[in-house]
Amino acid sequence: MLKRKRFIFAILAILPTLAIFAYVRLYPIADTLRLSLFQWNILSKNKPFIGLANFRELTGDHLFLDALVNTTIIAFGVLILTIPMALVIAALIFHRTRSRMAGFYETAVFIPHVVSLVPAAMAWKWIFDARLGPLNAFLNFFGIPAQNWLFDPVLSVICIIVLCSWQALGYAVLIYIVGFKNLPVSLYEAAKLDGASGPQSFWYLSIPMLKPITLYVSVVTLVSGFNVYAQAFVLASDAQGAPGRQVRVLVLDMLENSFRNYRVGYAASEAVVLLVIVLVLTLIQFSMLRERGKA
Repeated sequence: MLKRKRFIFAILAILPTLAIFAYVRLYPIADTLRLSLFQWNILSKNKPFIGLANFRELTGDHLFLDALVNTTIIAFGVLILTIPMALVIAALIFHRTRSRMAGFYETAVFIPHVVSLVPAAMAWKWIFDARLGPLNAFLNFFGIPAQNWLFDPVLSVICIIVLCSWQALGYAVLIYIVGFKNLPVSLYEAAKLDGASGPQSFWYLSIPMLKPITLYVSVVTLVSGFNVYAQAFVLASDAQGAPGRQVRVLVLDMLENSFRNYRVGYAASEAVVLLVIVLVLTLIQFSMLRERGKA
């Protein structure tokens, strides 16, 4: 009887939190799924049910397909650039934890992750500026011609990858440092007695033992990359101020269809596609972790 009362009390205690979570998180997702099945136009009172017509239209929409390709390239580009850098930087910081400057190193790396996004993007936009940016001035010093970083479709994608990686690096480094602190020291001492060098211990001990951390950081970074928006909005604006014309991404395409073209149902179908991508990536994470646990 006492256990039953405690169970009921625990359920009643968390019900308000669950209700808020359901209203803030689950209800918008369910409503988005519903809207994706309608021809939902803000300016029209008639909102007929059209089933999967919005999704069929997506397959022939070149703007959506361009946005999907650009977003995928950015997401995986950020992943490929961030994970190795974060692992190496975390290892360097961890092995200097006894230094008085260790706290400074950790703070300096993590600051970009908490800096406001738009001011940071504006600073990077100045760096990549074709005429006044310091990056082209640096290249000119070595005789390399100036590049139109933000007006070339390929270079614009690279610029967005660099900015997103710079922002994601701090969080990844912090998680890796926590992982390094939980590794057994005895294994490194044994490896050192066997004649293993520092790089060898890092490659054959640290990287395999940090696999769960790498999986977690990889999925978080990849999902964050698929949700890129402000970086493309700020960096890839053309001279007339039209946002994201050089690099179109999924979230930007969704917002334009919703609030510029008033096609809320069509934008909802794009959101559902993005949701499916996120869910697939999460399932991959759990399956890989489960396989490692069985091994």
